[in-house]
Amino acid sequence: MTVDFLIVGQGVAGSVLAWILDQRGCSVLLADDPALPSASAVAAGIVNPLTGRKLVHTWKADELFPFLHQFYSDIEKQLAVQFFHPKNIYRPFRSIAEQTDYSALLADPDVQQYVSQSVDNQKYSPYINNSFGGLEVTQAGWVDLTEFVRIIKGYFIRKNQYFEGRFDFSDLIIKGNYAKWKDIDIHKVIFCDGVLARENLFFDWLPYNPVKGQILTATVDNYSISTIVNQGLFILPVRPGLVRIGATYSWHDLDWQTTEDGRAYLENKLADILKVPYQVVAQQAGIRPSTKDRRPFIGMHPTQPALGIFGGMGTKGVSLAPYLAEQFARYLLDGEDLEPEANISRCVSLYHGS
Repeated sequence: MTVDFLIVGQGVAGSVLAWILDQRGCSVLLADDPALPSASAVAAGIVNPLTGRKLVHTWKADELFPFLHQFYSDIEKQLAVQFFHPKNIYRPFRSIAEQTDYSALLADPDVQQYVSQSVDNQKYSPYINNSFGGLEVTQAGWVDLTEFVRIIKGYFIRKNQYFEGRFDFSDLIIKGNYAKWKDIDIHKVIFCDGVLARENLFFDWLPYNPVKGQILTATVDNYSISTIVNQGLFILPVRPGLVRIGATYSWHDLDWQTTEDGRAYLENKLADILKVPYQVVAQQAGIRPSTKDRRPFIGMHPTQPALGIFGGMGTKGVSLAPYLAEQFARYLLDGEDLEPEANISRCVSLYHGS
């Protein structure tokens, strides 16, 4: 048996890349071990073109956001499913000073194109502290990642192109420009193993800077806000009466365990925003595969042309993966250039292997 691509890891990165290569007519084998922890299983899946207190224009937002909206919507139509929820993000102002500062920022056309011209602050006021009003970021939303991953898994299972179980490096035999795995000849093996790439025998030299994050799930009676609220943390309405709240950021204690400190931090932040009672019903923790320079890791191994990586998406995997996977596919199949800021060639000086 011969396949064009073996994709190792089925979080958002592996799911998106496998889909794009499949749609280009390639034979793709998707391998994943559901027993391993995955950041995608915890992540809220929010896409936001303007981030931070200063409404920073997300890296390559003008390319990423039109592409991701089309990409996720096309899959929904093709498979008659739903997992993508376009929604505005409401950002209440903390003070008159912030209101003034944001008014100045909105004069920037790069910011202006992602902000609604009119906001109904009154509809938020029964639930959200917004004494100074707020703004709404457009072209945002969220992907139900649990559902998305399940759908892509089912698609490849139906095609008999899915392997569930541990990927053992001892089963991989590299033969120059191709590889052999479990008696399957493979033209290219692409690792999409998230933060576990730090333990990958071939890519452990890449400078990851993983970040632990925790989120809460809570019930809120009669909460009628359908948009995402973001002010120091996010309140994401999953369905009527149920929200997700997050997230923490920690560069130490990098495990997958929830903590009381994490919950207390989020609840303290929430007290400043949410006016109505809520009840926490779940808490989750994950480790985001962030990188030292905050750019993804994409490309082929410096000395093993049969091996590649597509990862390091950090906190923005849902936004980054579609556009960059399409670009990676064009690189692999058509010989087009990779985005220089994401190409692992920028880190090749760190590689000391053979």
